Amino acid sequence: MAKYILKRVLRSFVTMLLIIIVVFLLLRMMPIEGYFENYDKLSQTQIDVRLTQLGLKDPLYKQLWNFLKQIFSGDLGVSNVFRKDVSINTIVAEKIPISLQLGLISLAIALALGLPLGAMMARSSRTRWKLWDKFGTVFIVLIQAVPAAAYHILIQFAGSQSSLKLPMLFSQGNLRSYILPIFSLAIGNIAYYAMWLRRYMVDESNKDYIRLARAKGLPGRSISRRHMFRNAMVPLIQYIPNSILFTLMGSLYVESLYSIPGMGGLLVTVIKRQDNTMVQALVLIYAAISILGLLFGDILMAILDPRISFTKKEGSR
Repeated sequence: MAKYILKRVLRSFVTMLLIIIVVFLLLRMMPIEGYFENYDKLSQTQIDVRLTQLGLKDPLYKQLWNFLKQIFSGDLGVSNVFRKDVSINTIVAEKIPISLQLGLISLAIALALGLPLGAMMARSSRTRWKLWDKFGTVFIVLIQAVPAAAYHILIQFAGSQSSLKLPMLFSQGNLRSYILPIFSLAIGNIAYYAMWLRRYMVDESNKDYIRLARAKGLPGRSISRRHMFRNAMVPLIQYIPNSILFTLMGSLYVESLYSIPGMGGLLVTVIKRQDNTMVQALVLIYAAISILGLLFGDILMAILDPRISFTKKEGSR
């Protein structure tokens, strides 16, 4: 177990290091205007002085070394345009609690709705009319086929024009303004959990131990809940950390749509304003979240599934 986890951690570290290097090189190819607040009003001498202060006049290998030392010390640098000379760590610390709050609530709702829907679809697939299975399949296909931006706009429009008159824009002091963005973030994961749980439960229903339980006369509801659902949740567990990433990536559009002052809206804003340093920092933060999600998924899968081998020959998946 320890060897398996160490191997995954080292692989994740190497992946993150490569991403840092690639992001660093790509940002050095961007126009230098993104390092200045009022580039058009500066003289060439002022531009050169500022570039020297930022270390952008140094050889590329030296810039990379200084950048790696800065990143691994926990310093993401300062904003050059969005909030001039303000630490990016400070800006992120202000924004990330809002995104986490909305993200975690939406994930809890997605689990509370997606898992029961998947379980009912799996049970319904063995009935004559298969009503829940057909309903869930239509819902999943619609969510998977329609671009997310389209149904996010539809949710916003329908919610604001309904009898509830929900606010179209987010306000921290108005709890009703949380409803539409949270539902927009949750709906994709609801379909995601339902689809995979249904698949794994149907796979489990065809195995010998389930046939034996049915032959013994155990009630179908009990078999579904105590056997199929439990075993189907084991492979599904690895996707739950990844869904945190999907929620955060979805927040890029949702936060902009509802004017939420969180991490997603921040990334869109700094890209528009060409704040190179902040774009670089936020891309690395999202990359780190992605890698951590995959790492935790692998570790949870290994802990919960005793069938996974940790030997050198059989440990890879």
